Amino acid sequence: MKVVGQFPRPVREIENCWITLSDGCRLAARVWLPEDAEADPVPAILEYLPYRKRDGTAVRDALTHPYFAGHGYACLRVDMRGNGESDGLMLDEYTQQEHDDALEVIDWIAAQPWCSGTVGMIGISWGGFNGLQVAARKPAPLKAVVTICSTDDRYADDIHYKGGCLLNENLGWASTMLAFSARPPDPALVGERWRDLWLERLENTPLLVETWLRHQRRDDYWKHGSVCEDFSAIEAAVLAVGGWGDAYRNAIPRLLEGLRAPARGLIGPWVHKYPHFAPPAPQIGFLQECLRWWDHWLKGIENGVMAEPALRAYVMDSARPAGWYVERSGRWVAEETWPSPIVERRRLALDAGRLTDAPGPEEALTLASPQSTGAASGAYCAMWLGPDWPTDQRGDDGRSLVFDSAPLDERLEILGAATVELELSADRPWAFLAVRLCDLHPDGASTRITYGILNLTHRHGHERPEPLTPGERVRVRVKLDDIGYALPPGHRLRLSVSNAYWPLIWPSPEASTITLFTAVSHLELPLRPLREVAMGSFAEPEGAPPLALEQLRPPAHQRQVERDMASGEVVMTLLDDSGQNRILSHGLEVGAVAREHYRIRDDDPLSARADCHLTETVGRGPWQTRIEAKQSQWCDAERFHLRIELEAFEGEERAFHRVWTRSLPRDFI
Repeated sequence: MKVVGQFPRPVREIENCWITLSDGCRLAARVWLPEDAEADPVPAILEYLPYRKRDGTAVRDALTHPYFAGHGYACLRVDMRGNGESDGLMLDEYTQQEHDDALEVIDWIAAQPWCSGTVGMIGISWGGFNGLQVAARKPAPLKAVVTICSTDDRYADDIHYKGGCLLNENLGWASTMLAFSARPPDPALVGERWRDLWLERLENTPLLVETWLRHQRRDDYWKHGSVCEDFSAIEAAVLAVGGWGDAYRNAIPRLLEGLRAPARGLIGPWVHKYPHFAPPAPQIGFLQECLRWWDHWLKGIENGVMAEPALRAYVMDSARPAGWYVERSGRWVAEETWPSPIVERRRLALDAGRLTDAPGPEEALTLASPQSTGAASGAYCAMWLGPDWPTDQRGDDGRSLVFDSAPLDERLEILGAATVELELSADRPWAFLAVRLCDLHPDGASTRITYGILNLTHRHGHERPEPLTPGERVRVRVKLDDIGYALPPGHRLRLSVSNAYWPLIWPSPEASTITLFTAVSHLELPLRPLREVAMGSFAEPEGAPPLALEQLRPPAHQRQVERDMASGEVVMTLLDDSGQNRILSHGLEVGAVAREHYRIRDDDPLSARADCHLTETVGRGPWQTRIEAKQSQWCDAERFHLRIELEAFEGEERAFHRVWTRSLPRDFI
């Protein structure tokens, strides 16, 4: 990435300022703006997060917001109430309070003497979510949104549930937020109030994993904040951005199809990061792309941005299976509209072990996957914290039903969402399927292209699950995640079907046996013909000068799977040590270590257990604090069981300690 130190307009930074809301709550904000903005007002760009502007997002903020400010924008990083140095409490994600506060913040920004009165919102993940959610509230100053790695559907496409199945990321993310939100404000900004604010947050710690487990189907809780409930509510222009290595890529095609507001989509090969520095390469001049969006929608400049194709996407070339990619070869393609009229649906029938153009005679194939099937799945959401991508699928393929095509005669480009329709029966009332589409290399290596999950009790929808009738034949449809991927001649397509997928998905209460009937079962592929649509080219990535840091402890990451041959237990261990750094501009020292253990026996789904332990440190000189957050989840046939422990230390003295236990009924999960 090219570092840009000089901008068209010199930049002034306000390291901290306070935005006082109508109820008296003060939110902490960091502001970058042109030095002459009060004499020559500019549009504003808001990023609104719980992730602590002082230290949590400081590294990426340094690259991004001064860059926008230097090109004629006022940029604000505002911490939501209950986070960083902001007052108040945060009790859940995407609450009505969060949105109401954002509306007040936008009105405050628009009224400032340095603001022209128009506002945009930008954000990745949480900030991408609430950019869309706040836009649906129609604040008058908000004219445009850049939403990155986000979703329009909080139930079907977030980190809680997928295809009606419980993701283990639900516990992992709740553990992360338990530790992250327990960190104290900085005394250098809030003064002697810091300890009272800290203890108030600790005493009111929300048990997010409990909240999310109380809503195991798509109810009103999840519909709140899911903008797919009413796309017409969004009137601001939306630039939706993501990567094929990210968990949230499906939202971009849905937004392009559903929004009535002006919208454009951009999908690269990247993981869950901003595209000007996200791996794998190629990175792009993403900040320049944003500037063109802002210039058009916030400044009224006719720069042709809306004359460009609706979707620009990177079609990745075939790659050997690997836990990490520094670069993915491929090519950029463009679609003038989405859904694209040139993308064709090709149907392949499932025969015994084969994908064929025409169905053969019906065969009944039996499936009973060992419970540890899925060990090669990789992280649910790749974030560059380790070998996060799916590894060689041959081990999981051997525990699944597989269907292989003949070797390809020519290059095959997939763009969009493949679907699988299966006719099957089960011997238990609860069961689920994991369906993987793989690139089978000539030497037998198997690269996962994309996948989908379906809880079979949710086969008619996620709001009112219904048990299966053992032995009864049913037809189900499984949508796989959107993807852009090309297979070369000589490779084969492989479809793999399992009824276990650990540790991504929590297992059903009983091990099931599925019988799959081949006659009508089939795969549909979205195939893009080899044609070009004019889209221009991307500039090289640029950014403002990086944040000055002193490394106190280097990062370390580990992923390993161990199998006890005596007990049959399989344990996956994840270690993400982010290291420890001192931020030189203000001296804060911050560090984080996450440890996760997922264990199960192949013969017993009720042996499943997940344990998360996170350590967060924040300090400066003699003032040092530490958070220890632990969460465990296990189950029996009827209930989930939770143990949650939170400790907070000031120096070596324990300032807070609490243990919670919860038992919650399983609701067709």
